[in-house]
Amino acid sequence: MSERLKAPRGTRDVLGEQAAAYAEVEQRARGVLEAAGYERIETPAFEATELFARGVGPATDVVEKEMYTFEDAGGRSLTLRPEGTAPVCRAYLEHGMSRRPQPVKLWYMSSFFRFERAQAGRYRQFWQVGAEAIGSDDPAVDAESILLLAELFDTLGVRGLRLRLSSLGTPRTRALYREQLIEHLNRHAEQLSTEVRERMQRNPLRAFDSDHAGTRAVIATAPKLLDALDSADREHFTAVRELLDDASLAYEVDPMLVRGLDYYTRTVFEFESAELGAQRGVGGGGRYDGLIEQLAGPPTPGCGWAAGVERILLAGEPLARAGAPVDLYVGFDAPQRRRVAFALATQARQAGLHAQLELAGRSFPKGQLKHADRLGARFVALLGADGVALRQMDTGEQTETASEGLIAQVLRRR
Repeated sequence: MSERLKAPRGTRDVLGEQAAAYAEVEQRARGVLEAAGYERIETPAFEATELFARGVGPATDVVEKEMYTFEDAGGRSLTLRPEGTAPVCRAYLEHGMSRRPQPVKLWYMSSFFRFERAQAGRYRQFWQVGAEAIGSDDPAVDAESILLLAELFDTLGVRGLRLRLSSLGTPRTRALYREQLIEHLNRHAEQLSTEVRERMQRNPLRAFDSDHAGTRAVIATAPKLLDALDSADREHFTAVRELLDDASLAYEVDPMLVRGLDYYTRTVFEFESAELGAQRGVGGGGRYDGLIEQLAGPPTPGCGWAAGVERILLAGEPLARAGAPVDLYVGFDAPQRRRVAFALATQARQAGLHAQLELAGRSFPKGQLKHADRLGARFVALLGADGVALRQMDTGEQTETASEGLIAQVLRRR
């Protein structure tokens, strides 16, 4: 006998109440984001590999280690999307969205793919809800973006939240700081992890994400990028903070905060939840004013975020919704009445009722009534040799009726 197949490692099936919880996240995200002028977008599950190499950054963990890349039958290199911002920016350019009133506000809830070490709330195929505002460099865009994510977490009951906030400055500011950081890391190279030493020249900011004890000690004494901001960067960051203060949103300025993708500029932020253990990040993002240019577009500012749905569900209140109510369950006693029962259930659905039909050959009427009760059905139509009976399940009242008027009775009494 051949071995039973299982889902690939690092993935999972979403079943029953889990699926209902995912749907609830989507519904609440729609309510929060569309009220603020965001419209839904869905990009393809795979894109040209070059999109992520150019947009996300060749020296990032995502591009170097985590992407699922393959060659199609036409010899093109394609990659399952590991994140949502670069595809949205590609769509912004491809569809001429720069001609719309700016900023263009878009949101999504989609599946993404990264080859990561599987752990609680972190899968190799995972879902994110995200929002992008493209076309404005106003600090209010940054503040609104952060507040919308905070509102979404609030409506989902995410517990133990902490907001970390910082600024990476402009690419020019960061380039000057980069040289200072490399010099500092070189002076303490013997304390750094092998991985940080190997990547130090290409991407020294990644040292801030290291869990290695020696590296953490070196980073603790490193110069701070926040101290290197120019006057324009400082003014922008101050304006963002003032708007968050006006909205009474608590945050911590954390000069150690560095997002894992190269496209970020100026404002960066991350929400953590104490409910998630060591890997506390539940969502975050920031500004990416140079990304559109990296994708061969004109200078175009942007700001956005993404939040992991699986991590939201771990850190939030239970979201499983009650199943759809069953207004009418149609049972029958013999195969010759199947067609009439089938037609009755179909007509009930056409009339707007939630109706189900006996499909498993349960005993009539006992087994069928028991199953209808398990489903929470309000009414049961029993088609037998003596005619049609309509039972109201909460009272047990049962009346003989004609099949032609049965649906109208349920509509009046539900």
